[in-house]
Amino acid sequence: MTPLDHALEWVKAGHRVALATVVGTWGSSPRPAGSFMAISESGRVEGSVSGGCVETDVITTAQTIMEGAGPEVLSYGVSTARAWDVGLACGGKLDVLVEAIKSPACPTGTFPQQILANACALQAARKGVVLGRTLDGHRHILLSDTLSQPSALPSDVTRCVHASLQHGRSHNVTLADGEDWFLQPLTPAPRLLIVGAVHIAQHLAQMAAMTGLAPLIIDPRTALATPERFPGFVPGETLITEWPDEALEALGVDTMTAIVTLTHDAKLDDPTLEAALRGPAFYIGALGSRKTQASRMERLRESGFSEQDIKRIHGPVGLAIGAVGAEEIALSILAEIVAVRRGALLAERPGW
Repeated sequence: MTPLDHALEWVKAGHRVALATVVGTWGSSPRPAGSFMAISESGRVEGSVSGGCVETDVITTAQTIMEGAGPEVLSYGVSTARAWDVGLACGGKLDVLVEAIKSPACPTGTFPQQILANACALQAARKGVVLGRTLDGHRHILLSDTLSQPSALPSDVTRCVHASLQHGRSHNVTLADGEDWFLQPLTPAPRLLIVGAVHIAQHLAQMAAMTGLAPLIIDPRTALATPERFPGFVPGETLITEWPDEALEALGVDTMTAIVTLTHDAKLDDPTLEAALRGPAFYIGALGSRKTQASRMERLRESGFSEQDIKRIHGPVGLAIGAVGAEEIALSILAEIVAVRRGALLAERPGW
């Protein structure tokens, strides 16, 4: 669950809830713009807006706002007294918007509950959307290339919507009249589709979840794809026993999807890779030696895939860190996925 999901759950339970959002960063800021933290009046907190430096101060302000104060933008930086009070001395600057969610429990809130509910629903459906709002808390809207946009929306705002969705980055827009907008892309949660319920998959799934990738196990071999071997995975939802190519089609591969095959079985790996190459997954990896990889590539060429298509496949999979055993191999695979996602140099030079 995302911080927004937690916030909606708490609101539905009748609690007053506030959202803190990083709306501006400069220098060595510990969290990127668009980072959320949800705060409940009960004391529960999900997400973060820094590396722990300013959270206590933000929570204290949130409690005041939930009690009836208006939204506030908190500024932290090494040159401000507030920064030294709460320990932000990393050399960066950070602006955090704090506002309460408007609900029966908190009628003075400014963030509409319906906007929150719609945002959560769109993210759950893996549909990208931009949350636009003014920093004074007076205006909130969900925007995308497909959702209808109100004619009264400033043109400077609408122009930034596509860029936010395409690049996945937040934008600050100041209009001629001085009104400040913050445009925040709410993209689908990154996920990792692991084909092959093997020993490596057991460790890779756990590690992926720890780094924010939602793992799904896909393997038609029901003796391997069991809840006992993958505790916490739900049969039919996150533990799927369909043929991989059919599963990928049903799941709908998008740009926030990584796919890795671990089966060593061409009957499973090849259809998976063919289906993966037809979609926009940001990472495709396949376990196997250089010899296995060469044979696999030749079969894909015979199936009509171009050299450009085939270059999308990372194989041998993972970074060449000398991994031994299932745990270390899983670590090397996850490290490469992170490198590709973040555009790190190691993504182009895995060491093989």
